[in-house]
Amino acid sequence: MIKGKTLTPLLLAGIFILMLGLSFAAVPLYDLFCRVTGFGGTTQVSNEAPKIVLDKVVSVRFDTNVNNLDWNFKAKSNVIDVKVGQVNRIEFEVENLGNETTHGVASFNVSPASFGKYYSKLGCFCFEKQELKAGEKATYVMTFYLDPDLVNDPTTKNLQDVTMSYTFFSTDYYKQS
Repeated sequence: MIKGKTLTPLLLAGIFILMLGLSFAAVPLYDLFCRVTGFGGTTQVSNEAPKIVLDKVVSVRFDTNVNNLDWNFKAKSNVIDVKVGQVNRIEFEVENLGNETTHGVASFNVSPASFGKYYSKLGCFCFEKQELKAGEKATYVMTFYLDPDLVNDPTTKNLQDVTMSYTFFSTDYYKQS
């Protein structure tokens, strides 16, 4: 039989181990939550196109930014009208205006945030380290579709335009203290 003086430290040690395990699981669980619910505008990644294309058209605006890089970054088309369920391709032009090789990583967000779970990417350059030599130009492509389920959601069914905002960050940016 375990007495009170022995039970308390064992209980506290068990709680400590449980809390430590939860702290390590928090990031992957939060990521899973965001991907499933579209929380915070988290977009989806898809392996296949939807089976139906609707007549509903949504204007998708592309906003491009650069942080701590001497790069020029822009979408070839600032706005495209897309049918819900149709696969679309958008090209982005990037140029290193500096005189040395630099590296960048693009992140994005979608507005309004409630739309994120219906914006599905089939292919994207996002979150991948990109290298550009001095004066080098590159074209990056993103392939996406708008999930037909968006017309069944009261928060998104009446949307007529959305914004995808991309920012290229220097990979050295996070090394600075």
